[in-house]
Amino acid sequence: MSVAPLGDKVVVERLSAAEKTTGGIYLPESAKEKPKQGKIIAVGPGKVLDSGERASLSVQEGDLVLFTSYAGTEINHDGKELLIMAESDIMAVVG
Repeated sequence: MSVAPLGDKVVVERLSAAEKTTGGIYLPESAKEKPKQGKIIAVGPGKVLDSGERASLSVQEGDLVLFTSYAGTEINHDGKELLIMAESDIMAVVG
């Protein structure tokens, strides 16, 4: 079974949290922040406009993106933690 987002929604898999700081200090699980970066694994068909046409999304599967802190809804699917969010929650595509 796969997750197929609707409208202008995308499914994102978060990148793993940093294990240690840049200074070399290892972080315990309680001190790690959830990353605000992830990889898009599925995109919806686009939002339906008033004219009845669909607006295409500006992101695609495989893109690395930065998103807002409280973006999306977390789900567990096949043992993976995924986020379903609107395209508007994405701030940038990482080149």
